[in-house]
Amino acid sequence: MSPRKVISVSLGSSKRDHRVEVELLGQKFEISRRGTDGDFNKAIATLKELDGRVDAIGLGGIDIYLYVGKRAYPIRDGLRLMNVVKKTPVVDGSGLKWTLEREVIHYLARETDLLPPGTKVTMVSAADRFGMAQAFVDVGCQTVFGDLIFALGIPWAIKSVRQLDLLARFVAPLVTKLPFEMLYPTGKKQDAPDEKKARKFAAFYAESDVIAGDYHLVRRYLPPELHGKTIITNTTTKADVELLKERGARYLVTTTPEFEGRSFGTNVLEAVFVTLIGKPWKEIKPSEYLDLLKQLDFKPRILKLN
Repeated sequence: MSPRKVISVSLGSSKRDHRVEVELLGQKFEISRRGTDGDFNKAIATLKELDGRVDAIGLGGIDIYLYVGKRAYPIRDGLRLMNVVKKTPVVDGSGLKWTLEREVIHYLARETDLLPPGTKVTMVSAADRFGMAQAFVDVGCQTVFGDLIFALGIPWAIKSVRQLDLLARFVAPLVTKLPFEMLYPTGKKQDAPDEKKARKFAAFYAESDVIAGDYHLVRRYLPPELHGKTIITNTTTKADVELLKERGARYLVTTTPEFEGRSFGTNVLEAVFVTLIGKPWKEIKPSEYLDLLKQLDFKPRILKLN
């Protein structure tokens, strides 16, 4: 039987493209990534090309919705990409962010010494992975959210989930209509940190024991010194691991499993899960994702770097 095909179409750099074959629950999968270097029109053309020809598509480098509290805020550019696809299931990873990433934080607090109560955490953006953000609070971490800092360049830390929720009600309906490249590094912006702004925002990293959230936002303003820090994130390559090691990070935790030396994004893993479950994305319940995670016995990857 030929492998099921799952492809991530990303607005990110094509330098991060990768392809692997894996077997999960007796089914073979060919998993790959196609970066479009921030070219929105190229992403649309690629999605049209793949529609109906693969088993599932993950949207990388962009979200369809931002979830804060009980509210969902649609991202205009994310919806535009999703609506291009007419036949193939298409997901952005939000279902697994809500389930897998929440479980990872509870696992780390319960099974390791990386998140004792009172741990100081800077989460670069909570609006794109609210399940993780809420979990940090639930396990007793002193957590600040850097949505304004790392997405909009405004040096103001959000100190509570309630404050985040109130702010999102006013700001999210506006910013989600902006071109996505104004909110998130796409294309070549993913290839190197912004060293100038990294110095400007270094204090927000320095005050924390743990830096968490989307890797491209973590890397965007990565300071030269990360001595003793734990990084909890998602998609990393071998080069990313070496960069964090060189800058002194102590541990790297990735929420998705490693395939051939790198971790894929939640959008890829969710696309695989949708294929395994065999139901339309909107009909899948969080409990079904959790059941699959238990069957696969997925655990976070924990690397000691220094």
